[in-house]
Amino acid sequence: MTAALIWLLVGLGLIVAEVLSGEFVLVMLGAGALAGAASATVSGNPIIDVLVFAVASVGLLVLARPALKRRFLAGSGLRTNTEALIGTGAVAVTRVDHSGGQVKISGDTWSARSVAEGEVIEPGTTVTVVEISGATAVVSAL
Repeated sequence: MTAALIWLLVGLGLIVAEVLSGEFVLVMLGAGALAGAASATVSGNPIIDVLVFAVASVGLLVLARPALKRRFLAGSGLRTNTEALIGTGAVAVTRVDHSGGQVKISGDTWSARSVAEGEVIEPGTTVTVVEISGATAVVSAL
């Protein structure tokens, strides 16, 4: 087996193992091993290959890993699930008051109640989702 193939297999193995750890260490070492495989293909000198692996791995661990970790831990800022519904428009399907009713949000019918005690929203009225309380949309007329 050639050195380049060994480096390639080690690199791919480390990248696959990263799936289990999720710490962005093994993927950096795997990328370094892939750089070592490229070096072995070009140079054929094992000392140069190990140096390329070391420099690439350390460089990725020091420079790329912190930035990637920050990015993934911070999240993308996208709102998901019920959080994504807050602030969206809806249409009252039935009469909505503080005790109940129904609205259609993005094609789905939701149980709803008005945000204010005396507010009554007639069917067909456009409303804004103020919050989601359990499985009930709390809405306010525009």
